[in-house]
Amino acid sequence: MDGVVFFLKIHYICAVILIPFFYSNLVLYMKKSIFREYAEALIIALVLAVFIRTFVVQAFKIPSGSMLPTLQIGDHILVSKFAYGIKNPFSGNNLISFSPPQQEDIIVFKYPVNPKIDYIKRVIGVAGDRIEIKDKKVYVNGKLYKTEQAQYLTNTIRQDNRDNYGPVTVPENSLFMMGDNRDNSQDSRFWGFVNYKMVKGKAFIIYWSWDLDKYPQFSFKRFATIRWNRFGDLLH
Repeated sequence: MDGVVFFLKIHYICAVILIPFFYSNLVLYMKKSIFREYAEALIIALVLAVFIRTFVVQAFKIPSGSMLPTLQIGDHILVSKFAYGIKNPFSGNNLISFSPPQQEDIIVFKYPVNPKIDYIKRVIGVAGDRIEIKDKKVYVNGKLYKTEQAQYLTNTIRQDNRDNYGPVTVPENSLFMMGDNRDNSQDSRFWGFVNYKMVKGKAFIIYWSWDLDKYPQFSFKRFATIRWNRFGDLLH
């Protein structure tokens, strides 16, 4: 009988010692598992976000009025990254090519003078097109190019590249770009052509818009300037 009691006591002591040990390790394991799950979910979300931003769609904000009236300062737009093909994000070369950019497309591209800056303009001429501007009037391959989106701030004719330019022929794999706000746009008239490698994507929709100039950036009053009527506008 004494042996049985001793045996039970030993088991009781072991249980008292080991149960907290195993319990604490189980809790630690569960905590690690939960942490691992959250970490894995976060990593997957980040990878997907980078993939979507690089190959599918990217958001941009309009900081200037060079594309007025089509795009207003404070418009936030989405740009299709695969409209013209799937690009190598490092070299800019197309891994898979779709249809090339067309006249009238609104494109976001790397500014040729400083590739760290993104520009947005409208395609006026593609490879092989002959571009000439005479007294503000744009001619493509000898024909007057008209677009409802273009605006002019003044009737004054200047003799520099703004109002009189060319003729020039757009090189291979290049684009001639102009802003819709013709009298207030730094574009191909001043810094030349845009190579296909510089193209980031085609702008297709406005998803948010408000007035950036009326109130400070972190002011709640800025919400009163939201342009609800521009939400969802397709760009063309």
